Amino acid sequence: MAEAVTGLVLAGGRARRMGGGDKGLQPFRGQPLVAHAIARLRDQVDALIINANQNHEAYRALGYPVITDAVSAAVEAYAGPLAGLHAGLSACTTPLLVTVPCDSPLLPLDLVARLREGLAAAGAELAVARSASGLQPVFSLCRRSVLNRLTTYLVSGGRKMDRWYTDIDVVSVDFADEAAFVNINTLAELEELQQP
Repeated sequence: MAEAVTGLVLAGGRARRMGGGDKGLQPFRGQPLVAHAIARLRDQVDALIINANQNHEAYRALGYPVITDAVSAAVEAYAGPLAGLHAGLSACTTPLLVTVPCDSPLLPLDLVARLREGLAAAGAELAVARSASGLQPVFSLCRRSVLNRLTTYLVSGGRKMDRWYTDIDVVSVDFADEAAFVNINTLAELEELQQP
């Protein structure tokens, strides 16, 4: 029987390139951007949580638990997506946690199955998606057991995913559909993707 997976939608960023607005709540095809990521992920996982550092009530209204970055507050600095991963690992009760960003409304519908297959085949601790443009580090599946090492890394000031990867056993999993990993960073990109 497959190990249970918790899905974590990362919506805790500062959205500086989007004028500081909350990226996950930007309207996209009639719904908040984050709702599209949730819709594509929820049937792939056993539980789902949202990582957000502002507008908590708006995120809770989507029907899932909302968690905030604990490490960023502790070190008084924005720790980026790894802080969201840390919060997710701290909150999840399943052996596995998959992460996706709130700004990728076309994420693969077989993301979890393929990452799980890669993780198991390699006996790894973390599986990360790779497309033609390279690694997609915020699309990852990891074992909850990496939490202590991630905590140590973040508290010591570490922020870069590729450096944290050197401390754990990582496998990359190839995905052919580059469009599935499109992420929206600016209002112009949002408007462009709105077009049919």
